[in-house]
Amino acid sequence: MSFNEDSRVKIPALLHLNRLGYTYISRKEHHLRQEETNIFKGIFIKSIGRINPSATEAELERHLEEITLKLDYDDLGKEFYKALTATSGIKLLDFKNFSNNSFHVTTELTCKNGDEEFRPDITVLINGMPLVFTEVKRPNNRDGVLAERQRINKRYQNRKFKRFANITQLMLFSNNMEYIDGVIEPVQGAYYATSAYKDLLFNYFREEEDINLTDLLAEADDDIENAILKDNNVEVLKSSPEFQTNKHYNTPTNRILTSLLSRERLAFMLNYAIAYVEEEVNGVKEIQKHIMRYPQVFATKAIAQKLDKGITKGIIWHTQGSGKTALAYYNVKFLTDYYQKKNIIPKFYFVVDRIDLAIQAATEFSNRGLKVKMVNSKSEFIKELQTVAAIHNASGEAEISVINIQKFSEDAVVHTDIHYDINIQRIYFLDEAHRSYNPKGNYLANLINSDKQAIKIALTGTPLLKQVIKDFDTKQLFGDYIHKYYYNRSIADGYTLRLIREGIDTNYKMQMKEILEQIKVLQGDIAKKLVYAHPKYTEPLMDYIIDDLRKFRKAENDDSLGGMVVCDSSEQAKALFGCFEKRFGEQETSISDLSMAAEDQAPYEKHEKDLTAALILHDVNDKDIRKDLIKAFKSGQIDILFVFNMLLTGFDAKRLKKLYLTRVIKDHNLLQTLTRVNRPYKNYRFGFVVDFADITSAFDRTNRMYFDELQAELGDEMESYSKLFKSEEEIQADIESIKETLFHYDTNNAEIFNQQVSEVTDKKVLSDLLKALNNAKELKNIIRLQGLEELLQKLDFYKLNQLLNVAQAQLDKLNQLDALQNDADTTNLLNTALEDIIFLFTKVSENELVIADELKNQLRRTREELLHNFDSHDPHFISLKDELERLFKKKNLEEISQAEMKDNIILLKAIYDKVKELNRKNDLLKAKYENDEKYVRIHKRLLEKESLSVKEIQLYEALQSIKQQTDEQLIRNNRIMENESYFGDSVMQIVIGELIDKRKLSLNFDTAESINELIVTEYLNQYHGKRA
Repeated sequence: MSFNEDSRVKIPALLHLNRLGYTYISRKEHHLRQEETNIFKGIFIKSIGRINPSATEAELERHLEEITLKLDYDDLGKEFYKALTATSGIKLLDFKNFSNNSFHVTTELTCKNGDEEFRPDITVLINGMPLVFTEVKRPNNRDGVLAERQRINKRYQNRKFKRFANITQLMLFSNNMEYIDGVIEPVQGAYYATSAYKDLLFNYFREEEDINLTDLLAEADDDIENAILKDNNVEVLKSSPEFQTNKHYNTPTNRILTSLLSRERLAFMLNYAIAYVEEEVNGVKEIQKHIMRYPQVFATKAIAQKLDKGITKGIIWHTQGSGKTALAYYNVKFLTDYYQKKNIIPKFYFVVDRIDLAIQAATEFSNRGLKVKMVNSKSEFIKELQTVAAIHNASGEAEISVINIQKFSEDAVVHTDIHYDINIQRIYFLDEAHRSYNPKGNYLANLINSDKQAIKIALTGTPLLKQVIKDFDTKQLFGDYIHKYYYNRSIADGYTLRLIREGIDTNYKMQMKEILEQIKVLQGDIAKKLVYAHPKYTEPLMDYIIDDLRKFRKAENDDSLGGMVVCDSSEQAKALFGCFEKRFGEQETSISDLSMAAEDQAPYEKHEKDLTAALILHDVNDKDIRKDLIKAFKSGQIDILFVFNMLLTGFDAKRLKKLYLTRVIKDHNLLQTLTRVNRPYKNYRFGFVVDFADITSAFDRTNRMYFDELQAELGDEMESYSKLFKSEEEIQADIESIKETLFHYDTNNAEIFNQQVSEVTDKKVLSDLLKALNNAKELKNIIRLQGLEELLQKLDFYKLNQLLNVAQAQLDKLNQLDALQNDADTTNLLNTALEDIIFLFTKVSENELVIADELKNQLRRTREELLHNFDSHDPHFISLKDELERLFKKKNLEEISQAEMKDNIILLKAIYDKVKELNRKNDLLKAKYENDEKYVRIHKRLLEKESLSVKEIQLYEALQSIKQQTDEQLIRNNRIMENESYFGDSVMQIVIGELIDKRKLSLNFDTAESINELIVTEYLNQYHGKRA
């Protein structure tokens, strides 16, 4: 039996795509394609003709010739993509009725140009055009999916394959395994990408929506399956159990196929998720093709869901480095279409609070092809608001206005007295919403009053810490969270790096102390910032920084790595820059006079070359020069930036891997500043923070506030833990309390209960009811965990869970009717944030600094792993549960200081690892018994018996036979369980016959009777709804 990528991944994926609505094209029909582009001409003409009924066949033929020519451009398919998504002229895709398109799939479709060729494993064609392909590998292959990425990079660098790169919109790569989170290079999992001529970027995809597979997947068609097997000459797979397993919809490969290639999702990805970006790489402009990351996909869909409910404001909390400006760009097109369906014209504004952020945002938008209008004055903004026209550019292209919040004035108000019919909806994206929007100032009031009907979408990379903005309620200003994407997930997805904190060595600190003694002054005589700007301080500081950066580059053998010095004051920044110029000469401010500093992984030179630097301050150089210097740093022409307050947020330079902190930064700004060095670059695993100021106490404070914000948003994990350990008396009391709350309702009939609850309009009453039903849901797990199965008979927990959904639906309806702000989405309830920062003290010791949510995450994982266990009588499990209970009672697990937190995480992880290993062994045994948990418990209890001397495989074979015979009896006589005594005698006959008569085991009567009792008890517990 073949056991390779075809049988394990490719053929099951073809069958899954067929169930998703893709018609299979036989390999024998590949000759019908147009070889230079792999477009199936017959399907193309028929499909495009159906979408464009007024077009003649000659016009369709000419259009095919035109797009064939466009596919030969050196533009990564940019012109073809414009044609693909065009809404005027001859349309290639019907986005209004996506099912009106034609959907096909085939395998091993040759991409050929002359003597060069390659064959993707699976090609998906829409209207005959090969827009998607999938490459698969077998699980645990040597190089994982990384080998496929290297292979496609090599292929698409070959100019002979340019047309195939240009026509491809979406690529999927899978070896049918689950992800390993946080790896720099993708080894296993199912990834997606869009085409590139080089350096293809793999993206994780984690589904966040509840997909209705019943609606999406057609019933498996045996005739089609046979035809596909025959076409691929693998008919022998038909009876393979592995093949049957791999056809399941929930394999990693089939999950990503469903998530990205089901029709509605594919329409979204093709229409809204692709962007062409002009990036400058090593001083040369090149076109890159980007695709939405999955959190951007679900944030965009969440915005639409909120708007559908009439909600006009909300917060998107996406961690730093996750692409918030790109998210705003994607939503310009998405929301334009959203509102045009309602005959409304949207106008977009990106609101910032700093000039440098305005310049950065404008650059990012224009690089993506969006027309940008920079609002430079209050009077200009007043004029803009009072202009009724939807856009300001003559080309009619989509545009966005970038504006500093300080440009909002009391006079900047939209016209309400319009004498002709034009329906405009303004949409404000508020960048860095965690600061500068204090209602006590006038900027926010001016913004809100400028257009009270405007949609306000607040973007933040850090949580809105209540302790910092305690003077006002952030939710009142911006609404609830629309979508959240936390540190832990961003690190797991490879979009951000972990951080290393480097402390300064003792000798250096002593040197600093001596310098301070030399310039010691009386309290209040000289401002402290002048002390830190003194040459006695700045010169050795500069020497340390230069020496450290050079050592770092040498150690990494990479001259492209850059540094940023965050100074104590603008005076210190100027002083340090002066020290730098004293050593390396006057620094250029013209890009044309700068040489390239960043070489691509060139061997480190024996003779160190001079470094270059730039000073970025509000009062140094004009904004155009600053813009050019920032650009030069990103491209590698400048080695070090000296800053004070600028570039601490929103600045994205992947080569920046060393951050030198000479002052303590607090709260939101600390997290923002630290993450300047967390962008992925080459194969680096970390960003580095050199801490001259000792930020540990400030970090602990921010960490505590961050933990509190998570508590408010995601629920209290500590409370969940406290509920794990209850006495039987406490559980009995909880059951009585639940019964009391439910007394007035019919809990036996869900339909009558629904009618009763539908008449409740008091939310307090509904909240009490929901609390009781939720308590019941949690209580069931606690009872199972503690092995108190007799208490499961006190309530019908299955029915109460059903009623919970009914009551929740009524509360949701009341919230909608009242047009109240719904609570933020809870689909990612367990998605807590996680960021690891390792402390490195003078290259002698390392300590891990973790953001508070790692503790919260470990608490959740340990609790869930305990609940996953289905054998609560296992002595090992009882021991682990007792160990956790002792730890919980002894330790203050919620303590947030770094030392206590790390100790608690280590202890919890040790218990978690043991429980996980126990569960893994249970699951293996469960698979042997065809997923029957009863026999896993029976098997283990018998192995624990000293009186039973038998090899484990013999025990398994005997129990498997007893299981088959007992189950057959139950099927033949479906009333046998009603007579427990008779059932016990029947099983006893099977036990004696199997163990003594057939297998000749030496068992006395007591041992045989105890075995029988174990088996009978398991069946009776299952029959009566009890759980071990």
